[in-house]
Amino acid sequence: MTQKNRTPDGLVIVDKPSGFTSHDVVAKMRGIARTRRVGHAGTLDPMATGVLVLGVEKATKLLGHLALTEKEYLGTIRLGQSTLTDDAEGEITESVDASKVTRDAVDAGIAKLSGEIMQVPSKVSAIKIDGVRSYKRAREGEEFEIPARPVTVSSFAVYDIRDAVAEDGTPMLDLVVSVTCSSGTYIRALARDLGADLGVGGHLTALRRTRVGPYKLDSAKTLDQLQQDLTVMPVAEAAGAAFPRWDVDDRRARLLTNGVRLDMPDEYAGKGAVAVFAPGGLFLALVEEQNGKAKSLAVFG
Repeated sequence: MTQKNRTPDGLVIVDKPSGFTSHDVVAKMRGIARTRRVGHAGTLDPMATGVLVLGVEKATKLLGHLALTEKEYLGTIRLGQSTLTDDAEGEITESVDASKVTRDAVDAGIAKLSGEIMQVPSKVSAIKIDGVRSYKRAREGEEFEIPARPVTVSSFAVYDIRDAVAEDGTPMLDLVVSVTCSSGTYIRALARDLGADLGVGGHLTALRRTRVGPYKLDSAKTLDQLQQDLTVMPVAEAAGAAFPRWDVDDRRARLLTNGVRLDMPDEYAGKGAVAVFAPGGLFLALVEEQNGKAKSLAVFG
């Protein structure tokens, strides 16, 4: 088997295990795919499981654009406890009896955190503050603020509310929730803010990402499964699933690959990245409309 056959260009949809960082998964995939050219789209915290999209070889050029797509999660929020990290990995900072919190109050709190909102990311996030990762500043005990930023929570629903008890005997409530949101939304920040609004504190105890853009959990493979059989979604299929498709004729395909800025049909205006295909289904490039012309984002053909 040749190196080319071992490392086809494309996406690998991984079902990330708990306890692994996104970088751990990339490192593992480099060994499985036998190439250094592997990257990921959209970080998952070590505690979280579920869909992590990896790019292999040329498909790494897709990742920055895929990272901007909508995501879907299932999670559990514990009301009554706050932690340093806003999730179960951090030290508990406060426990409050949450047994009196009503379903109506929960629904009202969730409504405030739905739609287009301003969110302050967790201090142990990977966001850079003056070029330094926030979590690094937090670990060093530095006092700092992260500015709020706009995110969109298009769906935030409670499936179940369960009574729970903290280790010290304090009554808690566990909410099983689903969230559909824009890139850059922190689910543990939603847990923190919901608990704060209800006056009892809150943190995330479990999180599973079920979708990134068009890529769902049912197409994801565990690292063990990928070790046995490396399943790669060809780059053309991946691009066709994730971006609007623009099919061009042979003449336009030649012009595009020679660096000519083609006139783009009006239907692609404001659509962001668009996947361009030549006759026969050859994936040529990602482009975006700029002043009616196709500006290249990444060339593949």
